[in-house]
Amino acid sequence: MAFLDQHTALGYPLAAGLGLLVGSFLNVVILRLPRRLEWQWKRDAREILEQDDMYDPPPPGIVVESSHCPHCKHKLSWFENIPVISWLALRGRCRHCHAPISPQYPLVELLTALAVLVSVWHFGFGWQGFGAALFSCFLIALSGIDLRTRLLPDQLTLPLMWLGLIGSLDSLYMPAKPAVLGAIAGYVSLWVVWWLFKQITGKEGMGHGDFKLLAAIGAWTGLKGILPTILFSSLVGAIIGSIWLAMKGRDRATPIPFGPYLAIAGWIVFFWGEGIVDAYLRFAGMR
Repeated sequence: MAFLDQHTALGYPLAAGLGLLVGSFLNVVILRLPRRLEWQWKRDAREILEQDDMYDPPPPGIVVESSHCPHCKHKLSWFENIPVISWLALRGRCRHCHAPISPQYPLVELLTALAVLVSVWHFGFGWQGFGAALFSCFLIALSGIDLRTRLLPDQLTLPLMWLGLIGSLDSLYMPAKPAVLGAIAGYVSLWVVWWLFKQITGKEGMGHGDFKLLAAIGAWTGLKGILPTILFSSLVGAIIGSIWLAMKGRDRATPIPFGPYLAIAGWIVFFWGEGIVDAYLRFAGMR
C-alpha cells in the first residue's frame, strides 16, 4: 500500500480499473438482489399461510450464475462483459437479439470507478481508503436498488452500519462512541419524523429502510454528521425531486425514493462534511 501511495501514477489507474470491475458486480446486485428477496418473501408467505408449495424456480443468483441478456437470455461471452468498453462496442445493444442494453450498466461502472478514485485520493491506499471505497460501493448499490424498486434491503443497510461500527473500534475514522451515537441518532431522527407524519396525516411518509440507511451513514460519519446529512439530503431531494416530477408531469403526492438523496448527502458529509461545516460557521461569523 505504501508503494502505491508513493507511485500514484500506477495506483490510480489500478484503482480505477478495480472500480470498473466492482461496478460491474454492483450492477448484478442492483438487478438481482431485489428479485431474489421477492422470491424468498413469497416462499416465506406461502409457508406462513400454510399454502401448497408451487413450482417457482429461483431467479439467477448474485455470484454463481453468469451474466446474460435480460431479453433473449443469451449468456454473455467475456468480450461482451468488459466494463464500459463492451457497452460502447455493442452500441448499447445485445449482439444476438439487438435489444437495447440499459445505460445503467456503464453509468454504475463509471460512477464506482470515480468513487474508488476519490476514496484513495482522499485517504490513500491504506485501510482508510479501502473502507471509504467500500462505503461508497454500498451507497451506490443501495441507491440503484431504491431508484428501481423503492426498497433499501436490510441485507445491505445493516452490514454497512456494522462495518462502520467495527471500524470505529480501531478509530478508523472516529472513536466508537461518536459512531454508536451517530447510528442511534440517524435511526431515531427519521423514525420520529415518520411517526409524527403518520400521526398527523395517517400516512407513512417514508420507508423503514431510510431509517436504517441513515443509521448506517451515522456509523461512518458520527453524531456530528447526522444533521448535515439530513439538511443536504432534503435540499438535494427538493431540487432533483421537483425537477423529476415536473419532467414526468406528476404531482407532489407521487412517492419518490429518498435513499439516493441520503446516500449522496452522506457520501459528501463523509468526505468533506467537517470542512463544509467549518466554512459555514466562519461565513456566519460563528467561528
